[in-house]
Amino acid sequence: MIDENLLVKYGARRVSFSKGDQLFREGESANNFYQIVSGEIKMNNYNEDGKEFIQGIFSIGQSFGEPPLLANVKYPANAEAISEAEVFQLSKEQFLELLSSNPKVHLKITTTLAKRLYYKAIMVSEISSQEPEHRILRIIDYLKQVDKVEGQFDYRLDLTRQQLADLTGLRVETVIRATKSLEKKGELQIKKRKIYR
Repeated sequence: MIDENLLVKYGARRVSFSKGDQLFREGESANNFYQIVSGEIKMNNYNEDGKEFIQGIFSIGQSFGEPPLLANVKYPANAEAISEAEVFQLSKEQFLELLSSNPKVHLKITTTLAKRLYYKAIMVSEISSQEPEHRILRIIDYLKQVDKVEGQFDYRLDLTRQQLADLTGLRVETVIRATKSLEKKGELQIKKRKIYR
């Protein structure tokens, strides 16, 4: 997203995390901008019963956690490494200076945040009112659109059944049943335990 040289110029440092490490926790103050160099990071919450809900999964080149940073509010979710990961970490003050000095970068960040807001609006509607099969197709179609894959069954979903369940608010067993049903209906294909749409 933001050129690495520009991040370094404004004082970003590379920080490494092991799988399971927390970058920040729900309720903490937002003090840094984060952009992924390698690995994957998820943002999540847990309900009273301990069930995880994944807000988003971010990978190489993507940033995360900007809304609370820009809005001066506390983090509404946790950020956790799902694999070995390395991220650029830039202080809030330096990040704001970078944005004010680079209008094109500012526009790129604004566009990214608008796309995430659009995704959240879709998912709130889906999770609150739609059947499991519909929820699953909707999230896969959204991810397919983000990755700019157009052909039928050309998009491979690189999420586990558990991650798909956590993104859609479903149980893993429900995801397994629904994906098998969708395969029978010709809506998706399952090859070597991977889902294609």
